[in-house]
Amino acid sequence: MGRALGTLSCSFLLLLSLSLPTVPGSPHRLRRQPRPGGRFSGSQAADTACKNRPLDLVFIIDSSRSVRPEEFEKVKIFLSEMIDTLDVGERTTRVAVMNYASTVKVEFPLQTYFDKASMKEAISHIEPLSAGTMTGLAIRTAMDEVFTEEMGTRPASFNIPKVVIVVTDGRPQDQVQDVAASAQTAGIEIYAVGVDRADMQSLRIMASEPLDEHVFYVETYGVIEKLTSKFRETFCAANVCALGTHDCEHVCVSNGESYLCDCYEGYTLNPDKRTCSAVDMCEPGRHDCDQICVSNNGSYVCECYEGYTLNPDKKTCSAMDMCAPGRHDCEQVCLSNDGSYSCDCYEGYTLNPDKKTCSAVDMCAPGRHDCEQVCLRDDLFYTCDCYQGYTLNLDKKTCS
Repeated sequence: MGRALGTLSCSFLLLLSLSLPTVPGSPHRLRRQPRPGGRFSGSQAADTACKNRPLDLVFIIDSSRSVRPEEFEKVKIFLSEMIDTLDVGERTTRVAVMNYASTVKVEFPLQTYFDKASMKEAISHIEPLSAGTMTGLAIRTAMDEVFTEEMGTRPASFNIPKVVIVVTDGRPQDQVQDVAASAQTAGIEIYAVGVDRADMQSLRIMASEPLDEHVFYVETYGVIEKLTSKFRETFCAANVCALGTHDCEHVCVSNGESYLCDCYEGYTLNPDKRTCSAVDMCEPGRHDCDQICVSNNGSYVCECYEGYTLNPDKKTCSAMDMCAPGRHDCEQVCLSNDGSYSCDCYEGYTLNPDKKTCSAVDMCAPGRHDCEQVCLRDDLFYTCDCYQGYTLNLDKKTCS
């Protein structure tokens, strides 16, 4: 937008309705849809039959020193009223809120709340940071920390637009051009809302193209709430997927005036083209477990055979030392054997039928000693003796 619009009504005419690109892999862009007569109608924007297309939507709000406390409260009302216009939910629009000044605070990421009441309650407790205006840092934080799958952003295969709405009343104190360009290259669409003292050139630098569809200005925080109906019109998606009239079990993908069904990762579309079944991730070739694969609802975990332990990589297994103290029940000798073990006995003892305990061998049993006449057992040892009338020779074995 080359200049601040003279009246609020004129600036509102620049807002747009949702239309998504059909070229695979191209960045998601919210496009204006024509209305009868070529103009946008507020009553049409309020049409309850038009829900917003699922989005991963991040609000970045300026709470620097220039934003007075009563003005910041109006920003929070604006956020709450925006949430009221959205089709919020885990499978529809996810919302995150970031608060920035000289520092950046993620008030809540995309995966925290999936209902309007909880979001609005969290927004009501946001406090201003009251320092500088590091808008570039805020956009960088959104790109690096908030728009991640760990923080709730849906995978690219889900075809969910990533959208940022920046609300500011000042001039950034850091560089925004390069970081905004990087965010847009990463598929993030940026709307810049300027209030009162906002620098229009900075808004144009950070916003996505076309600028007249992504840069907005209002003269005071007192009228910022009126943007809600216009953003609702911008995000309006009069298609089967957004209206909720489809019968896809997992994911609905708009296809012009029709739709196709898809499934979450780890699931496959059934022959009915509507429902989904968990993929058996433990089929040969699907997993990288060394020993045992346990299927887990579209995912899997690895386990090991008895006598083995799972390595830190959670995939391979190593044999445990089964003869370590406390691991075996051998009475005398434990013999480790590649994840298993067997028991043995000391010399002079024999293994009992239970294969664990040992009994002393009778050293005077026939064939076990070399006494010529009499064998006298002494625990694990023996001595020789002679019958009456004989004497033991010097070899301690024979008698004369």
